Amino acid sequence: MTDLHHAEGLSYQAPPEIVRALGRVAVFMGGDSAERDVSLKSGKAVLAALQSAGVDAFPLDVQGCLLKTVENPEFDRVFIALHGRGGEDGTLQAILSQAGIPYTGSEMPASALAMDKLRSKYVFEGFGLPTPRFRTMTGEGEAEQIISELKPPLSVKPAHEGSSIGIRKVNTAVELAEAYREAEQLDTQVLVEEWIEGPEFTVSLLQDQALPAIGLRASTDHVFYDYEAKYLADDTNYRIPCGLAPDDEVRLQHLALEAFRVLGCRTWGRVDVMQDQDGQFWLLEVNTVPGMTDHSLVPMAARAAGIGFEELVVRILRDTLEDADA
Repeated sequence: MTDLHHAEGLSYQAPPEIVRALGRVAVFMGGDSAERDVSLKSGKAVLAALQSAGVDAFPLDVQGCLLKTVENPEFDRVFIALHGRGGEDGTLQAILSQAGIPYTGSEMPASALAMDKLRSKYVFEGFGLPTPRFRTMTGEGEAEQIISELKPPLSVKPAHEGSSIGIRKVNTAVELAEAYREAEQLDTQVLVEEWIEGPEFTVSLLQDQALPAIGLRASTDHVFYDYEAKYLADDTNYRIPCGLAPDDEVRLQHLALEAFRVLGCRTWGRVDVMQDQDGQFWLLEVNTVPGMTDHSLVPMAARAAGIGFEELVVRILRDTLEDADA
């Protein structure tokens, strides 16, 4: 078991020709979504790493009208560290694409699809990829019917939020109705899916390669790997190696790559997966702008593959040069 958050840093300097080609880089962070605080932490970490690697980068706290970000831009490209709506859902990607400004991560269609947990599950089903059985919920009056159709316990989640915001585990129709009322305050679409009992894993993707999988286990104070366990708690257990047999980890990595590809994602991201008691893997979601804080999983997986944080962010950013040359 390895705690990679506190491992020795791997120093890295971007080659001078790459620094020149990248030009001035704006790190977009903050935003107006429910994940603003996490985004600010991610953005600051990315900024510090880029500057340490020799890249001419500066921060831009994006709030209000996103169109203003491309009015007389004083930058050549953008590292997107905006989580949640506005920054991760394709809106910003569409604006930057229209303005001809290169940016990191997935393009607009894939970003929008991955951010929508409901539609991404439809895609998984269409391609024959395993994902927990689910229903959409449009009113409290549907609680009894959904409980009869799906096998409790169930997970209730806003369809367009990230960082596990608004997710509840329920067992009864009364709990389901209550969880729906809470989720409805965050999103007009509420997703209900069967809860998979078993270990949770996450697989980070970098330039069409799967990094070492991470096994996740929140402390007994948390029902699951929720917002607090992800970003605030110091007792969350991260396992690298993940605890799977080598063949099973390869199977998990292949599933994550397939999910990433069928949604049309590119460059980097993270796929969250559950494993049931029979060893079957089940796709939960794909994240196209994962967290990059000191509690985040992509940097942790990269470190396990021998890629330090500075090199990681430069590699993500370098893909924008390929797009510009295309």
